Amino acid sequence: MSGTERNGGRRRGQGELEARVLAVLHSAPGPVPAGWVREHVGGELAYTTVMTILTRLRSKDAVTRERRGRSFLWSAVADEAGLAALRMRRLLDGEHDRDAVLTSFVTSLSAEDERLVRELLAGGGPEGPLGGGGAGGSGEG
Repeated sequence: MSGTERNGGRRRGQGELEARVLAVLHSAPGPVPAGWVREHVGGELAYTTVMTILTRLRSKDAVTRERRGRSFLWSAVADEAGLAALRMRRLLDGEHDRDAVLTSFVTSLSAEDERLVRELLAGGGPEGPLGGGGAGGSGEG
């Protein structure tokens, strides 16, 4: 396949490929090389594409790597939900008026989403306050 990765005649979005790579890393038996990721993603992606995706995910703190000999072994830190949370956090961190952004966001939530946020803030979620922290950071900022 050419440098443009295709799926049913349409170009895949960066987020779609990142989600696929993260899913593969979560299914891995432990830290794995990029070649293993490429093979388990389906093998149709170029090795350089997989490396680009892994590098982008690393810059988003969604994966880690450790040197093993002359190459790296990769591990997932965040799942797809964690990656979305990281994106949201980065957007928020780039805004000057955090109060206005958060107020606008919260007031636009559906009743069900608002209930869930209230539950999480009260510590009623399955993993404690805010769902256990995970890849979303420390909450300080």
